[in-house]
Amino acid sequence: MPSLKIAVIGAGPIVVFESDKSPNARVPGGPLDLHPATGIAALKEAALYEEFLKHARFGGEALVICDKKFTKYINLPGGDEHSSRGRPEIDRTTLRDILLNSVPPHLIRWGCRLRSIDENRSLIFDHSRESGYDLVVGAEGAWSKIRKLISDQMPTYAGLTGYHWRSPDAMDIAPRVGIFLLRRTCDYGPAAWGGSLNVYTFAPWSEDRKANAPFDLHDTEAARNALLDEFHDWHPDLLDLVRHGQDPEPRPLYMLPVGWSWESCPGVTLVGDAAHVMTPFAGGGVNLGMQDALILSRAIFKASKSPTSETNLPAEIKSFKKDLFVRAEQTSKPDQ
Repeated sequence: MPSLKIAVIGAGPIVVFESDKSPNARVPGGPLDLHPATGIAALKEAALYEEFLKHARFGGEALVICDKKFTKYINLPGGDEHSSRGRPEIDRTTLRDILLNSVPPHLIRWGCRLRSIDENRSLIFDHSRESGYDLVVGAEGAWSKIRKLISDQMPTYAGLTGYHWRSPDAMDIAPRVGIFLLRRTCDYGPAAWGGSLNVYTFAPWSEDRKANAPFDLHDTEAARNALLDEFHDWHPDLLDLVRHGQDPEPRPLYMLPVGWSWESCPGVTLVGDAAHVMTPFAGGGVNLGMQDALILSRAIFKASKSPTSETNLPAEIKSFKKDLFVRAEQTSKPDQ
C-alpha cells in the first residue's frame, strides 16, 4: 500500500512548515472558547480532551453584555465541566502547546517561511524548495499564499479596527472592573487566573487609518490618549481598562465573502482562516478551523487505506471541500 506525502503550510499533523522560528516567536492573542461539535470534538478524536480539561476555564463562559454606561442587560455566570453551556475557554498558548506536544518534533520544520507555490505544487521557501507532495494544505491564515494558487480572492476589510491591550495586573490597576470580571470569569480565584486581562477595543474606523493616523499606532501613550478621547463618554470603570492597558497591538478585521468557494485544484486544499477567515466575535473561526482539520484527517486516512491511495485522495478531498463550503457559510452568516 503506497503512503501519501502531505505538506501542511502553517499548521497540521503531518509535515508542517511553520514560518515562526520557534513556538514562542510571537506574542499570542487572547483566550479561545471551544465548542462541543467542532473544537472539542477535534480534541476528543485526537485523544487530547483530558489534557484540555486540565487547563480549561469553564468560568470563562460567563457573559456580561452592557452598554457604555456599564448598564448590564445580560449577566450569565460561569460554570464547571458539569454545568457548562458548551463554550469553555483555554489560553491560546496552552492550546498550542497541547497540540504541539502531540506531534513528533521531527515533523515540524520551524523557520520555513513560504514565499510561493507553483503550478506543480513545488513549495518555494526563503532558502529551499520542496516538491513531490500528494497534497498541500494551506493552513497559514487570512493572507494564505496557497490560496493564491487556486483563487485571486483576497480578504476584504470588515469595517472595524481596534486594539488588543494586555493588563497583566488588573486587580491592582483597575480594581472595580478587575474584581467584577474576576468574579464572573474565574474558576478558582486570583491565584489561578493571575488577575490578568486581555482587553479588545474596536470601532468603525476607515481601512486606511493605520497609514494616515496622526500618531504611531504602536505608541502606547498616543494610542491610549486617542482612545480615551474617542470613548470619553464611557463609564470610568470601563475606561480604566484602556487607561492602564499595555502593549497595544492594532487589529484591523478582515473577512472572506460569505459563501465564497474555490474551484478544485489537484493536490491542494485549504483549512481554517485560509479558507474562511471571518470576524472573531462569535468564536466560530478557530472552532471551524479545528473541525476542518478533523474532517480532512478523516478523508486522508480513508484514502490512505486504499491500495490506490493516490487515485482515491482527490475524490476524498473533493468531498471534504464540499462539506467545508457548507459549514463555512453556515458559521459565517450573521444570524448564526
